[in-house]
Amino acid sequence: MPVASLDPKKILLVEPLGYSSDKAARDIARLASIVPPNGILSIAAYLERHGYRVEVVDGFAEPHADERIRQYLLAERPATIGFSCITSNFLDGVRMATMAKDVLPGIRVLVGGAHGSALREKVLEAFSVIDVVVVGEGERTVLEYVEAEGENLSAIEGLVYREADGAVIFTGRREDPIDLDTLPFPAYEKLKNFPHAYKLPIFNYPTTPHSSCIASRGCPYACSYCDRSVFGKSFRYNSAEYMYEHLRYLKDRYGLKHILFYDDQFTFNRRRVVDFCTMMIDRPLGMGFNCVVRAEHVDRELLTLMKKAGCWMISMGIETGDKELLAQHRKNPDLDMLASKVRVIRDAGIRVKGLLMMGLPGETETSIRRSMDYVFSLPLNDFNVTKFTPFPGAPLYERIHELGEFNEDWERMDCMNFLFVTRGMTRQRLEQLFAEFYRRHYSRPKTLLGIA
Repeated sequence: MPVASLDPKKILLVEPLGYSSDKAARDIARLASIVPPNGILSIAAYLERHGYRVEVVDGFAEPHADERIRQYLLAERPATIGFSCITSNFLDGVRMATMAKDVLPGIRVLVGGAHGSALREKVLEAFSVIDVVVVGEGERTVLEYVEAEGENLSAIEGLVYREADGAVIFTGRREDPIDLDTLPFPAYEKLKNFPHAYKLPIFNYPTTPHSSCIASRGCPYACSYCDRSVFGKSFRYNSAEYMYEHLRYLKDRYGLKHILFYDDQFTFNRRRVVDFCTMMIDRPLGMGFNCVVRAEHVDRELLTLMKKAGCWMISMGIETGDKELLAQHRKNPDLDMLASKVRVIRDAGIRVKGLLMMGLPGETETSIRRSMDYVFSLPLNDFNVTKFTPFPGAPLYERIHELGEFNEDWERMDCMNFLFVTRGMTRQRLEQLFAEFYRRHYSRPKTLLGIA
């Protein structure tokens, strides 16, 4: 079917599920938490501001979406389909892209997100069904690409594409990051049954309806295990005024009562948080919020203000309770400081969730037991332990095979499988210790009382 028969003003954006839709009903992680695909919602809103008509399909909320995608392609004939992919859902995106080209052979396939941004040229070299990889944040790159309609692609920053002779070209990262306050609010209206189809993790909210939003991009730190391929070394954030208006919009349009800020470093700019909290106190929206912080960037005075403004829970990265192991992978490995900040947060009347990893390079049974002892000594309300996964784009990825055994099975790289086994450990023993960690936590009377 000729490209000319497709509509260049229509675009379909998809967040792939990542596995067979038949497994979705049995996926405990999915059933426990479904958050909106904020990245493609932002791109959708930006494209619509510039006169394009965008449809969004979220595979996590709609695991049986294949037929809806097929029918949309046949009825609307968009010239472009874009996929936002992390490593674990990338191959599902490839499957959907193949389906899309079977339905509309002339459709252009874009891939963005962490996986494409990390592997760049390798994606096009290995997967002929993909036409373009968007590297970094996507709003302007996607807009310029659809405006170009296949012409003069070398002038578009942030693009990996094929020349007519098959050569794969990367145009380089964008030099001027976008001002986040100039972006429209994400196009939540594009999601089917928003907000009711979405839910935060169990025990992580006091009321419904609720959802999540993002008020910053990037992170100022460089931990060994974090993929920084999308935003690089930059760290930018919305102003307090934009944050407040964003929440007011969600309250007025969708009746939301609680929000999780999915930022890596919510309190890094203290002044911004003070201003935001002051607005929430002076002009109450009747909304609460959760956020993620580093221990270095909270203090008693700030936490007291955040509690008054509606902060209900704070998640804090601990990673491991072994000081020597922590020092190998992140800055400021001060477990005493972390513990003191957990107690200060609790003293302010805010719940605390600890975030940990098991199986980092250098992990031993001794370090895991130190983590257990450390976590159980803290007044945490909740905790989450993930299975370390070396993602493309993380500093550790480049030398991961030197540090242990790594089965790079993309579909299972979801932090729920021990695909990497550090030297001196076995996969079986890691699984046993992982189960023991959770079993001991949930058998403690203090934990059960807190859940009740």
